[in-house]
Amino acid sequence: MEKQHDNPFQFTKAVILLPLFFVLTLWLVFWYELHFHHSLSHFGIYPREVFGLKGILFSPFLHGDIEHLANNSVALLVLLPILRYFYKEQSFVVLFLGILFSGLGTWLLGRPSYHIGASGLIYALVSFIFFKGIFTKYYRLVALSFTIVILYGGSVWYMFPNVKEGISWEGHLAGFIVGLALALVLKTPQFGKTIFYEWQKPDFNPELDPFMKNFDEKGNFNPPPKPEEMIREYFNSSMKVVYEFLGGKK
Repeated sequence: MEKQHDNPFQFTKAVILLPLFFVLTLWLVFWYELHFHHSLSHFGIYPREVFGLKGILFSPFLHGDIEHLANNSVALLVLLPILRYFYKEQSFVVLFLGILFSGLGTWLLGRPSYHIGASGLIYALVSFIFFKGIFTKYYRLVALSFTIVILYGGSVWYMFPNVKEGISWEGHLAGFIVGLALALVLKTPQFGKTIFYEWQKPDFNPELDPFMKNFDEKGNFNPPPKPEEMIREYFNSSMKVVYEFLGGKK
């Protein structure tokens, strides 16, 4: 008997270190801007301009004020550990592609102004964790999806224009779409159905299985006849042997 996918969830140091390192980087950049009075907003995304493409990689690390930074920091300190713990094998791919394509979507859809902040990535993480849990149908991940709805369900309204001034709803919308796309495209084999028996394997061939050979096409138990036993030849000689049995007289 073979059993696979025993424990797809494993706590490692990266569950803590990844979000701490990422958020610490955001605060160091913000401290640099304040301390040296040097704004880096020009490294943000400026839609549909070649010089604005650099913001696709740099904009998640830039924030306009401490409230903006604090809100995004709290969200990242929640979502990044969830991503790393529940989707260990896909975490860095989701993180990188979430930044890249949410930024690209903002560059394509955004209004002509600088767009900064990690909100696009946050929406990508929320979308990915929610939809991937639903798609896998793994009970723990489905429960996680409902938890995400409770925590961030209200943020869906900020993907629409004219809801709140000063936010990049285009970045939110782009991140949400990217998260959904990643949930559809990325495979999660670690959550495949647990295999206990040979007949559960995808390459199982019943015609070659010794036990299945005992059943006919209609499913009736009909074992094949046993091969005739070979009679041993006790003598292997060219001489003719004659046996004579003499009965005793009473």
